[in-house]
Amino acid sequence: MSRSLISTGSPFEKAFGYSRAVVDGDLVFISGTTGYDYKTMFLPDDPVEQTRNIFKTVEAVLKEAGSSMQQILRAQYFVTDRAYCEPVLAVCGDVLGEIRPAGGIYIVAGLLRPEMKVEIEITARLRT
Repeated sequence: MSRSLISTGSPFEKAFGYSRAVVDGDLVFISGTTGYDYKTMFLPDDPVEQTRNIFKTVEAVLKEAGSSMQQILRAQYFVTDRAYCEPVLAVCGDVLGEIRPAGGIYIVAGLLRPEMKVEIEITARLRT
């Protein structure tokens, strides 16, 4: 299987030289994704809503790649405030509770823009 690139059409991808996801072999690597609705470029203020938007993007990217949410192997969560950990993880539990990928949450000093409160990176496999 050859390497392929997936884009959400986000202006960040082209401007900053990356792909939303790369499919290589039987793995899908989804770049750090923030809570924008990439069709409208709207970013809600609430970290919970940002997390929900992230998972909508992840699900669409996995579908385009030929995978699904059930194939997620690893999830890395980045938040800009300790107070966001449990609310964000509650959404993760709702979405990934039966999938239970390897994961970690990291409190970071900041993301690219101050309004970005949550970023998630995903590794998944293609359907087997």
